[in-house]
Amino acid sequence: MAKWLMVLPPVVFAALAGTFYYGMQRENPTDLPSVFIDKPAPVLPDTGLAGIPMLSAKDLATGQVTVVNFWATWCPPCRAEHPVLKQMAADGIRVAGVNMMDDDVKALEYLTDEGNPFFAVATDPKGRFRVEWGVTAPPETFIIRGDGTIAFKFIGPLVGSDYEQRFKPALEAALAEK
Repeated sequence: MAKWLMVLPPVVFAALAGTFYYGMQRENPTDLPSVFIDKPAPVLPDTGLAGIPMLSAKDLATGQVTVVNFWATWCPPCRAEHPVLKQMAADGIRVAGVNMMDDDVKALEYLTDEGNPFFAVATDPKGRFRVEWGVTAPPETFIIRGDGTIAFKFIGPLVGSDYEQRFKPALEAALAEK
């Protein structure tokens, strides 16, 4: 019996090492695959910000690609990516926002002061709808095809090399599908 106990640790180590090696051979081992890809966009909140068009399901199935950004005024990375969202909108990309777990007055003030890149905004004050979308924390951004299905999900701020290497090519691919 003592011989089996001596063999067990190297066998367990080899099994774990093999599992880790297999996991690292994926296309992008740091990427978390989304179960929402190629599925219809989940339901949106039916609340919005005063004076700004409210985002609805119809807005996501117009035949045009739409970028949906989950954001909040209390989120520093959301503030860091805001100029990128404004540039996308200036470049003709349809950018919509879902303001989550935030105060409407603060959100309106922020968009007034910093500029509003969104053609429409929905609000999710209690964070219920973010769960439906699989959003864990802002910012998270989705690329929605013209038929209303999700083409890509990006976790984190739209800045830096990750944005350049993953989000921009995914957006270009979605735009080319038209």
